[in-house]
Amino acid sequence: MSRNVQIEAAGRQASRAPAAPGGRRPIIQMEGIVKRFYIGQPNELEILHGIDLTVYEGEFVAVVGESGSGKSTLMNIIGALDVPTAGSYRLDGVDVGALKDRELSRIRCRKIGFVFQTFNLIPRTTALGNVALPMLYNRVPGAQRSARARQLLELVGMGERMTHQPNELSGGQKQRVAIARAMANDPAIILADEPTGALDSKTGRLVMDIFHRLHRQQGKTIVLITHSEALASECQRIVTISDGQIVGQRRGGGAPDAAV
Repeated sequence: MSRNVQIEAAGRQASRAPAAPGGRRPIIQMEGIVKRFYIGQPNELEILHGIDLTVYEGEFVAVVGESGSGKSTLMNIIGALDVPTAGSYRLDGVDVGALKDRELSRIRCRKIGFVFQTFNLIPRTTALGNVALPMLYNRVPGAQRSARARQLLELVGMGERMTHQPNELSGGQKQRVAIARAMANDPAIILADEPTGALDSKTGRLVMDIFHRLHRQQGKTIVLITHSEALASECQRIVTISDGQIVGQRRGGGAPDAAV
């Protein structure tokens, strides 16, 4: 057997989904995902090489890899921010590949809550306004938007900072507002991209504890994109990506006691 064939066989073995935990339904179903970027005819750059990935309802999964491994490209596809060149992707039962741009925007709004390393809060808008905004796009009535935004800010410990703007908040406070915003439309998935990367270790710990509470107490499905093996080890399952392929999957150790 040639080395290339061995590598491909190992990749298929590593990327096989585990058995569904407790018979839960799949939320993310990826088969043979390829992503190429065209950099001028006839040149192209293939970043993802046939990714197979399944994430089940209520799982807390880490996708871990070094810079350049393809995890950011994979994250963009999981989040319906980009579409694969080849392969199939079903998000909560919906065939993403069959959607037009407006439909992709709608499924992002309703199915996915994003938490980014850089917070991405809107300046000169209060914490309450930032959290309520996704519900505006989802056509939730004003009184309901405000009530839910208040409830979510209380949930993440920001009840006393609702009227503060981002420039009046610390990094950890901004990230807690971002987590509340991600929960606004009660999404099927929370997709967190290096959510502690811009925070000190103590503040990062507080943010991770919030994710663990959302997972354990509300049963949220969370996908954490990270380069940190330490953070990945707190998740239920660790998916390792390297050179655009899934090269391993293993169980994580779960949350530390402080996060229960």
